[in-house]
Amino acid sequence: MGDDPLRAPDAPRRRRPASGRVSMAMVASRAGVSGQTVSRVVNDSPRVDPATRERVETAMAELGYRPHRAARALRTGRSQTIGLVVTTLATVGNSRMLQATAEAAAERGYALTLVTAGASASTTAERVGVPASGNGSGDTVADAFERLVEQEVDGAIVLNEASALVPAADRPAGLRLVVVDAPGAADLAVVHSDHVGGAAVATAHLLEIGHATVHHLAGPADSFAAGERERGWRDTLVAAGVQPPPIVRGDWTAEAGFLAGDAVLTASAVFCANDQMALGLLRALADAGRRVPEDVSVIGFDDVPDAANYRPPLTTIRQDFTALAHRAVSLLVAEIEGAPEPEASAVVPTLLIERASTR
Repeated sequence: MGDDPLRAPDAPRRRRPASGRVSMAMVASRAGVSGQTVSRVVNDSPRVDPATRERVETAMAELGYRPHRAARALRTGRSQTIGLVVTTLATVGNSRMLQATAEAAAERGYALTLVTAGASASTTAERVGVPASGNGSGDTVADAFERLVEQEVDGAIVLNEASALVPAADRPAGLRLVVVDAPGAADLAVVHSDHVGGAAVATAHLLEIGHATVHHLAGPADSFAAGERERGWRDTLVAAGVQPPPIVRGDWTAEAGFLAGDAVLTASAVFCANDQMALGLLRALADAGRRVPEDVSVIGFDDVPDAANYRPPLTTIRQDFTALAHRAVSLLVAEIEGAPEPEASAVVPTLLIERASTR
């Protein structure tokens, strides 16, 4: 047989044992170190000098070594699993956060367990910290936490959809938590995008290109993110000496944006609280014979993957979901592993992406 044409001549071959599993002893032999040193690298011990760590990690990559999760759990007392609590995956933002969080967790050596939580009709959003629509199951965030505790996760990240924090009474003792999109609290790590700043930039952009005022298609009344974006829009108009027009409220969906078309039909500029509602609004305006951007400028929030392919391409505020997920996972893992980071909470910057829907 000739050489493999897809493999560089000097690339090391992975040699797996007949059983298919690579042991720490094999890694130690390849790296020329002791098994204890390999164990320290696997467990991310600081008691390994950088050169040795690099040699061990290279040997792991060459051999295709993967730490045995169950054995590691016995050694560390941790399951190496974190939970992710969501109220819905119907929104693009939550779906993108799920993917980004799974990737960030894997990079830190943790698996991800997903649980969904809705709210029963008899439970208020103020009590559970989620919108009453939920997933229809009747499960609360507290129920989701119980399921995670039963699965012995090391901690959990909550993608909060509401303006209320998860009450302390609903949090199981000892379950470490980080919440994404929620008001700040002294006893809880919170991570969120700069919703206020992003909305302010969007509104200022529309004023700067010549619009006398900016209408707002807002998100749900009980959403923290929607409330912050509304605040950024309103404060910017007031600071410019402009009386804010009445808001039109939607539910994040493209259908809501389409149905809002009549309410903003005569507007010259509309800031939408997310891209999906902006997409629906673009269709409504086109159906009514209103041209974008010649007759009305439209700007969204999120920068979903398809925003650049709308007709016209959508000006929007970009959220960095990867940075959000990495920050949330970093805060949680630091708490799990007993190395709290200096700042318990974080605000991730947003960015204006100017395209053809504003003029």
